[in-house]
Amino acid sequence: MSVKIERAKKLIKGLRRLYPDAHCELDYTAPHELLFAVILSAQCTDVRVNATTKTLFKRYKTLDDYAKADPAELEAIVRSCGFYRMKAKAIIETAAAVRDVHGGKVPDTMEGLLALRGVARKTANVVLGEIYGKPEGVVVDTHMKRLAFRFGLTDEEDPVKIESDLAEIVPRKDWVFWSHAVIWHGRRVCKAANPQCASCLLRPDCPQRGVDSE
Repeated sequence: MSVKIERAKKLIKGLRRLYPDAHCELDYTAPHELLFAVILSAQCTDVRVNATTKTLFKRYKTLDDYAKADPAELEAIVRSCGFYRMKAKAIIETAAAVRDVHGGKVPDTMEGLLALRGVARKTANVVLGEIYGKPEGVVVDTHMKRLAFRFGLTDEEDPVKIESDLAEIVPRKDWVFWSHAVIWHGRRVCKAANPQCASCLLRPDCPQRGVDSE
């Protein structure tokens, strides 16, 4: 464990040099917009979600607008994000819950967020870290899963177990930054296919597990 902790410290230092301004790349102007954007991002790229929310956020302004939305119309708007019926239903029901149960404020606790339809730990961690600056956990998406393995920080496959492993290795104060920065690195350098290991500035501290050495 001590080896992993030391490696994580070096990786965090390197990530801060590479991505000092790392942040969520989903577009939004209000907390509920980020919440809905993250719901849409499940098994979908941020680029696609941002293209979709340009129309979505223009059509619906308030929580009441979403709660009263015609399901078919909302489904048509979010169709390109995949699982559109399920996601549209989640947005409508979540909007109503935030409006009626939480007084119009997106919950600022893990418990409150997980009670909303369509919200799992990944979504909750993004919202808590991005909106409220609360390091309640590590965001585990496909990039985090891949890089955590390549960094030699976990052998787990399940996102919840990966998050648990990382929470023991990465200092809590760095959870929000780590979540964003690792995802940025996964999109820009440490890609699923043809990772750019030769030019990667993190290479000295990365065991490159699962990739061919160059």
